[in-house]
Amino acid sequence: MLGGKPHSRCGSSVGKERMKMVRLRDLAFALRTPYWKPGDDFLERILEAVRGRVEDGDVITVSEKAISTAMGNIVDEDGIKPRLSAKLIAKYWVRYVWGYLLGPACHLKSETIRRIRSYPAEEGSVHKEAALRYVGPIYALHWGSEGGMDASNLPYSYVALPLKNPEETARRVRRYIKDKLGKNVAVMIVDTDKTYSIGKSIHLSPRPSSVRGIRTFLGPLAYLMGRALKLKRRSTPIALAGIRMPADLALEIAETAHKLRGSGAGRTVWEMAERFGVSLTGVTWRMLERVEHKPIVIFKFSKRRLRVKGI
Repeated sequence: MLGGKPHSRCGSSVGKERMKMVRLRDLAFALRTPYWKPGDDFLERILEAVRGRVEDGDVITVSEKAISTAMGNIVDEDGIKPRLSAKLIAKYWVRYVWGYLLGPACHLKSETIRRIRSYPAEEGSVHKEAALRYVGPIYALHWGSEGGMDASNLPYSYVALPLKNPEETARRVRRYIKDKLGKNVAVMIVDTDKTYSIGKSIHLSPRPSSVRGIRTFLGPLAYLMGRALKLKRRSTPIALAGIRMPADLALEIAETAHKLRGSGAGRTVWEMAERFGVSLTGVTWRMLERVEHKPIVIFKFSKRRLRVKGI
């Protein structure tokens, strides 16, 4: 909550009472686009997708990973030499601590636990070394999705990194749409990593987020607590530009966007590899281009008087 008052910067209420009579899913639709590759102009990709579809007051959600990929904010793990610490994390911490203690305590699916227990020592060590370098040791101790790192829906040994300044990126998207289309919209950047909620006011994310009301100080401990206690979990809004809203509503929007977008080639690298019948690093750009991608979801709040502040 924003100081306990669910109001936008314009003073328009966007709290739960406003949404009682309508489901968020009924206000939203996902946009299919070509697969975004490094070097693509993500601003133009977004503009092409939303042109003729947005109105003043709409909220546009965009996948963080899609933006990171287009921006080249990815790392090729091929060639990274793991240190002893990364080898120990992959071979012992993930396989045994997560596989036999933390995984069951977090109520992970049996298939997920099976995969964790057979976590690949070689590729896993390289991945953990990348996590140690780019997001830090605390996040590297997570069995997957370390601090927002994500290898799903990417080819070969590439891994997407979390955006360095997601708030500024969201503002750039918003300004671009305003300049090119003359539409005053809000922009939310979202990630599928879950935030865990206690009631309507305490929201704990295991990865960084700049959205007010989402607490990130616990790091991966938020994941352990949330899964072990079976707290309500929803996809995470990473940044929000153009409007203020209660964190609980932002989380509902992020989760609805995730459900409408789907998982592309797979939720994990294991699912992706199984889908194409290749090794964990055998997926190619061409394979991914054949998969349906929906990185953008538009929420039509404009007709419900959810006002967006001016630039």
